[in-house]
Amino acid sequence: MAPKEYDAILLASFGGPEGQDDVIPFLRNVTRGRGIPDERLEEVSHHYRAFGGISPINEQNRALKAALEAELAARGIELPVLWGNRNWDPYIPQVLQDAYDAGHRRILTVTTSAYSCYSSCRQYREDLGMALVESGLDGKLEVDKIRQYFDHPGFVEPFIEGTAAGLAKVRAAVGEAGKVHILFATHSIPTRDADAAGASVDEPREFDEGSAYVAQHLAAAAAVVERVDPAADWSLVYQSRSGAPHVPWLEPDISDAMEELAENGVRGVVVVPLGFVSDHMEVVWDLDTEAKETAERLELAFDRVPTPGTHQKFVAGLVDLVCERTVANNIADRPAMTGLGPWYDVCRPGCCANFRGEKPTIAGADTRVGSVAAASA
Repeated sequence: MAPKEYDAILLASFGGPEGQDDVIPFLRNVTRGRGIPDERLEEVSHHYRAFGGISPINEQNRALKAALEAELAARGIELPVLWGNRNWDPYIPQVLQDAYDAGHRRILTVTTSAYSCYSSCRQYREDLGMALVESGLDGKLEVDKIRQYFDHPGFVEPFIEGTAAGLAKVRAAVGEAGKVHILFATHSIPTRDADAAGASVDEPREFDEGSAYVAQHLAAAAAVVERVDPAADWSLVYQSRSGAPHVPWLEPDISDAMEELAENGVRGVVVVPLGFVSDHMEVVWDLDTEAKETAERLELAFDRVPTPGTHQKFVAGLVDLVCERTVANNIADRPAMTGLGPWYDVCRPGCCANFRGEKPTIAGADTRVGSVAAASA
């Protein structure tokens, strides 16, 4: 997409509860339209309950918003940073309405999700599109988004630093003779969604892994290992599976993988949360609690690498991604640390299909909402 003169940045994220009373209403939002009763939601709320009903994601987004504002100010870029969530306050529809009321007319979205699949890209595009349609702002407020940044240096380099440090720590714990394995962890998704990730009516590439989601993770992981220790043993694993047991999801689960590694003589693991931008609930519960407990039971040395969070390189990288799309302070170079990137600014038609039915989406070649030109066509 050609650069534009945006007048605000929207930091869009998943959202999370901020107290025990918020947990069930939040989970209702997440599972809306699936007919899941509150009794079942209560059964799956234990990881939030264990932390006082508070997800760390909102506080992390406040910190990221502040860091982005500081980086923009340091560069002399006058773009306000707004913040909206898909599933909890501040909700995206109200944030867009407030932005319009404040005089903003062209917004560039930065999501806290780096990869291509329905839940990490298209669903954000749908939520923004639906918000514009339902609020009556379609045709009045333009909303675009930056490209998926799974292989942008700003996202990958913090993982390189963390993996190098974690590998040194675990190797020291197990000694020279001890086998160490790097586990790159990401959120599992249904295999049907994985197969649709990145697929579209005119995507010229075919991914050997059958999925852009899997291919992007493997490519980013390989980029990390190449710069840390090309001889290191590593694999991609999955976590946070949910939903009906009969529905196939991506595997192997991280705990199952550790069981097998321990049986094969591995004595230590470095866990890299490659699929995540910050230390939200899927990291602090599924990795720092459950995976760590599995490692302790198996007597494996364990280290979990930090997520990018507010790492200076990550924050600067997000601002660089914004500047790729702006007229002022434009960055023409589009760096990518894998052969898959740089990814598209505008998603191809039908990309990462929603199997529950089509919804209005922004930032797509087949978009009918989100820009004044599209609305009037």
